[in-house]
Amino acid sequence: MNDIPTVLIILFILINLGAFLVMLVDKNKSRVSGAERISEGMLFFLATAFGSVGVYAGMFAFRHKTRKWYFIVGIPLLILQNLALLYLASRLIDRSL
Repeated sequence: MNDIPTVLIILFILINLGAFLVMLVDKNKSRVSGAERISEGMLFFLATAFGSVGVYAGMFAFRHKTRKWYFIVGIPLLILQNLALLYLASRLIDRSL
């Protein structure tokens, strides 16, 4: 049963890769006039749902949302929250095994 922490890590990586790609898509849509954008609420939802590292990396890789104070402050706080929850989940899983 030691595969459960590995599955958590793989899932975390996949979610963050997806969040990174969503930031790329939204940046590309921002350049097209009249394109339907991805809402900031959805970007924060992705960050809250363990995609904060991907959103943060996308912010700086694509220079997207870097002028919004609530992204500059909020996403790093969500990174801390995501890492704390992953740590707690891994501890709980280790205890139950």
